[in-house]
Amino acid sequence: MPTAIIFDVDGTLVDSVDLHARSWQQAFRDFGHEIEYQEIRNQIGKGGDQLMPVFLTSLEFQEKGEALEQHRKKLLTEHYLSQVRAFPGVRALFERIRQDGVRIVLASSAKADELGVYKQRAQIEDLLEDETSSDDAEKSKPYPDIFQAALGRLGNPDPAEVLVVGDTPYDAEAAGKAGLRTIGVLCGGFPEASLRAAGCIALYRDPEDLLARYDQSPLANRA
Repeated sequence: MPTAIIFDVDGTLVDSVDLHARSWQQAFRDFGHEIEYQEIRNQIGKGGDQLMPVFLTSLEFQEKGEALEQHRKKLLTEHYLSQVRAFPGVRALFERIRQDGVRIVLASSAKADELGVYKQRAQIEDLLEDETSSDDAEKSKPYPDIFQAALGRLGNPDPAEVLVVGDTPYDAEAAGKAGLRTIGVLCGGFPEASLRAAGCIALYRDPEDLLARYDQSPLANRA
């Protein structure tokens, strides 16, 4: 049985991927860049430092990246954040994990203030060991910085004793670079094939499905 679980948040615990994609699309549009919604959605899971260079030239990123990201955050806060809801079963899953004495840490590409909202919506604040956000990482996923910071909050245990749960290939890629194995959930909307290709060792529909099959999952070390 693992000694700790590190959870991604957006698309894993809360239904926010579409809302992030819409806020980014509007922000790009307001800065003169018309980008297809699905192209942006495919990049959600990365932080702005990794997402914007996909659509901007190096010069554009240097000149307007910081202002564009701040504008995107304003749009998210004012128009979309209130619509974020937790997926079913999140608190019950966390309670089950804690019953086994396993520690839980969040590792999100979101900013710390956004992460605070998500914790409240999921009703998990009292079940966490710690958390890391984009504020704790020099580079966001698919770089391993956030997961390395999470391991540090846990006291730097052997990565073999820790599992990650995430919804994007960027979670699995980043976790793998930190020596961690990832359980994938499909509720963020990423294809099963892309999650498996990125290294996910098991896949579940959502947190509720993972809870329903908990005893046969890697969380219980019987898979």
